[in-house]
Amino acid sequence: MTASLPHQTVRPGEQPPPEDRRHVIRRRALTLLIIVLLIGVPAGYLVISANQSRDAGKDKEERYSATGLTAGWPSRVQRRLYQVPVPAPSSEVAYYETNNWKTSRLYVQFQTSSANLDWFLEALGTDRSHLREGDVTIGDRDRKVTGWTFTGPGPWWGLVHEQKDPAPTQDIVVNMADPERPLVHVVSRTVP
Repeated sequence: MTASLPHQTVRPGEQPPPEDRRHVIRRRALTLLIIVLLIGVPAGYLVISANQSRDAGKDKEERYSATGLTAGWPSRVQRRLYQVPVPAPSSEVAYYETNNWKTSRLYVQFQTSSANLDWFLEALGTDRSHLREGDVTIGDRDRKVTGWTFTGPGPWWGLVHEQKDPAPTQDIVVNMADPERPLVHVVSRTVP
């Protein structure tokens, strides 16, 4: 059983008795702990959050500032939105998408069979009779974005498949160097 000290009252004009040293240390430690909890923890959280946000911004900047094609298939949503039905099976499939307030573009390339080229053109609503030999319909701006050069062995065949807004317009260039394995380049653009 601990003995309790009698409660001492201080009369006006008198000095209170000095505090016990352990009590002073304990009170200061408690005050310091409260300050750390009230100020230090939120400040530390803000620093961590700011660093994570900055890192995420850098990742996005790197991802969206990259130019050129990415190997792989565009998503189903992209293929549906831009109306680019990549036939299966196809090889050398790559794509790149750009968006701004004025125009959105999906760049796609793939190598496929002669029969699948016919299927692709039919799915767009056109056919081989609209392809023109030597007509490179993909412009300089779009070539710079993708790194496409249409100077290798050909022949090169092209067409522009125009549709009424909001449906996309596709610029298509086909390398027929190997007629059984044509290499197709598509730029599909739409107004957001």
